[in-house]
Amino acid sequence: MAGKWQQCGTFGDRAAIALPGQTVQEAIAWIRANPTLQPAPGESLRVQKSDTAARRFSFEASTQPPGRAGIGGAGIIRSEQIAFFDMIDGVTRDRLESALRSIYGVEIQQDFALTRLVHQYPTAVELSEAQNQNAPLLAVLQGELREGDRFAYWLELAPGRNGISQTGRITVFDKNDLASLVEVLRDR
Repeated sequence: MAGKWQQCGTFGDRAAIALPGQTVQEAIAWIRANPTLQPAPGESLRVQKSDTAARRFSFEASTQPPGRAGIGGAGIIRSEQIAFFDMIDGVTRDRLESALRSIYGVEIQQDFALTRLVHQYPTAVELSEAQNQNAPLLAVLQGELREGDRFAYWLELAPGRNGISQTGRITVFDKNDLASLVEVLRDR
């Protein structure tokens, strides 16, 4: 793979500046200066990279809480999402965690590594129901919400029938939005 965005973990241990809680202007400045993201002209809060149709990456900072669980706005970043689509090598949890380090630095990657699990899906009951219906278990969207000391994290992988995820994302967000997102995910 040629692109820097695909080599997660190659840019050292920079301190994170643009994180949930920062202003939109601070986030735009940080995104522009981030050597991993390298936005194209005209990109500000959303950066997209692609070396082929089979491999894509996006980063998006938003004033909306994750999963639209609440009211956003006020010019403050509430969530930042890293997403991969890779039909060639697939997307793994390790790759998403490596992207955290690449983009935010070791401090945020360590905050994620020391998180506690708050919510996970599918539940054991949902898996059991899928088994009873002879549904392919590995084709079920798999996600978890985790709480760190500084931030909350939402990780999702979408394994195909072969068990390999071609898409995955990790969202860094304000811990104050965690309870609302858990409620939204439990109600769906």
